[in-house]
Amino acid sequence: MATSEACTYAMQQNSLSSHDSCPFLRHTKGELSDRNDFLEKIIQLIKKAKTIVLSTHRQCDGDGLGAELAMSYALKKLNKDVRVINVDPTPRKYRFLNPDQLISYFENDPQMEFKADLCLIFDTNDWRLLEPLYASLKAHCLQIAFIDHHPVLKKGPLPTESSLIDTDCASTGEMVYRLIKALGVPMDRDIARCLYTSVTFDTQLYRYIRNSPVSHQIAAELLTHDVNPEEVHRHLFGDQTIGKIAFLAQALSEIEYFSKERLAVLKVRSADLLQYQLEPDEARDVIDMLMNIETLEAAALFREDGPSAFKVSLRSKGQLEVVSLAESIGGGGHAHAAGAFVKGDYTQIKDNIVKVLLAKLEKI
Repeated sequence: MATSEACTYAMQQNSLSSHDSCPFLRHTKGELSDRNDFLEKIIQLIKKAKTIVLSTHRQCDGDGLGAELAMSYALKKLNKDVRVINVDPTPRKYRFLNPDQLISYFENDPQMEFKADLCLIFDTNDWRLLEPLYASLKAHCLQIAFIDHHPVLKKGPLPTESSLIDTDCASTGEMVYRLIKALGVPMDRDIARCLYTSVTFDTQLYRYIRNSPVSHQIAAELLTHDVNPEEVHRHLFGDQTIGKIAFLAQALSEIEYFSKERLAVLKVRSADLLQYQLEPDEARDVIDMLMNIETLEAAALFREDGPSAFKVSLRSKGQLEVVSLAESIGGGGHAHAAGAFVKGDYTQIKDNIVKVLLAKLEKI
C-alpha cells in the first residue's frame, strides 16, 4: 500500500519514523479539531453509502463484536442495507448478544457473494487479522475504513486513507458511541447493550480507562436503556464451567517463572482445550490471571492453535512495553498488552521471546 493512501488520523504516543511522510501519523496528541474532521469524513462516507459491510478481526472479542453489532443496529435505523461478515464464528461467551442472527461467517462460506459501497472494520487497523476475508472485502467493497483505537504498526500494513484511528479512546466501543451520536441515531436497548459490552470488555470492568472519565460517562448513559449490566458482566467475566475450572487448575500449575518471578510464561495446549471441551477464546483470560501475581512485571501466554502454530499474548504492568516485541513477530496491540499469531518450533519461539523480555526487565 502506498504511503499516500495511509494518511489517516492516528493519535500516536510516539512518532512513527517509518511513516514520517504521512503527516497525520505524527501527531503526538490529537487535537479536538483533527478528531472532529476525521469523524466527519467517516460520517459523510456512511451517509453517502447505500450498502455497508461491517467486520472485525478473526477470533473476535467483546470490543470488536459489540462495536460492529451496535453499528449494525444503528445503520438499520438509517435505512441502510447492512451486512455483518466476520472471518470465523463468534466465541460462545458472547452469544448472549445473539450474533448468529446478524452475522455471516466467511469461514463457513468462502464463496459468499456480496457487494457494498462501504466496508467498516472495527477494533483493528491491520488487514492481516481479517485474512482470508480481507481479500474478498477489497474485491467487493468500493471503499474500506478501519475504526480502531490501537496504535498503527511501526512496521507493517498501514490502514486505508479513510480510516479513523484514535488511540486516546479506551475502547472501539467508545468510538462507535461517538459515531452513532454524530449520525443522530437515537439510542435504544439493542444498541446500548452492544456498546456496553464493548466498553466494559475492553476496559476490563473499567480498570483500564486511559486516565479518563469518558468510559464511565458513556456507561452511565447506556445503563439508562435497560442493558442488564449484571448479565453482561456475568457472561464476559463469569459463568465458568466445571471444565474451565479444571483446565485452569492444570494450566496454572505449569507456569514457568524467570528473573526472580518477575516474568511468567505459560503454554496452553490445544489437546487440553479439547479435553475440557473449551473453545480457544476461553484461554484468553488466563494471562490476565497471571498478571494478578504480585511479583510479576510481565507475562507471555502461548496458546497452541494447531501444529507449530501459536497465538502469543504479551502483558506488562506498565513499566515495560511489549508492543515492539509483538510487532517484531508480526503482531501488534497496545504498549502494555499486545500479541501475535506465529508459526514455528515452540521452544525456539519461547526462548526468543523470553530473551527479549528478560533484556527489557533488566532496564527497569
